[in-house]
Amino acid sequence: SESPSPRQNMPVRYFIMKSSNMQNIEISQQKGIWSTTPSNERKLNGAFWESSVVYLIFSVQGSGHFQGFARMGSSIGCEKTQDWGSAGFGGVFKVEWIRKESIPFQFAHHLLNPWNGNRKVQ
Repeated sequence: SESPSPRQNMPVRYFIMKSSNMQNIEISQQKGIWSTTPSNERKLNGAFWESSVVYLIFSVQGSGHFQGFARMGSSIGCEKTQDWGSAGFGGVFKVEWIRKESIPFQFAHHLLNPWNGNRKVQ
């Protein structure tokens, strides 16, 4: 039997990850990796170490849809990738895709974000 996770009683965290294009989402789904801007790294790494699980909900900017969601599988390291072809990204981290499906924002309009003035999640 497995021993329980040392973080099992800690909160679950959720983040909306905006991508500038669908190609980055497809690369992530194929390779099980993601990279974000350095300004987001500290928040995500903190959540990874202080939470039982971190879910990332992906959306391409301007698409009006979520493209799926994944679980953060590792902390963000220093290793970078050229997969996205942009020098503006930080380190790479593992993601485990749970759902790879386009879902219109209208299906989530009942979800409100209390940390963003109770605005709709999209």
